[in-house]
Amino acid sequence: MAGLLVLLFPVVLLGFMLFMQRVEEPLNKIAVERQIEQFLDDANSDELNTLVREGTDSALSRFRHRLSLRRRRPNGRRQLPPAI
Repeated sequence: MAGLLVLLFPVVLLGFMLFMQRVEEPLNKIAVERQIEQFLDDANSDELNTLVREGTDSALSRFRHRLSLRRRRPNGRRQLPPAI
């Protein structure tokens, strides 16, 4: 009986992984669509130019980077260079 379990466990595990991949795939598409909607609403001109030149992956990574920098700064504001 233990030998049968040892032989069937990898097959059952593989079947479960394939099933979970099918469940996860539509959820990932929805997440990307929401990110693109947010990007199109809040992107600046440089990020839109990147979208046109390089595609969505590069543009979304620049957008996420800008948002993470904004979260790190106090009050989410840019620090202005000192006036001369």
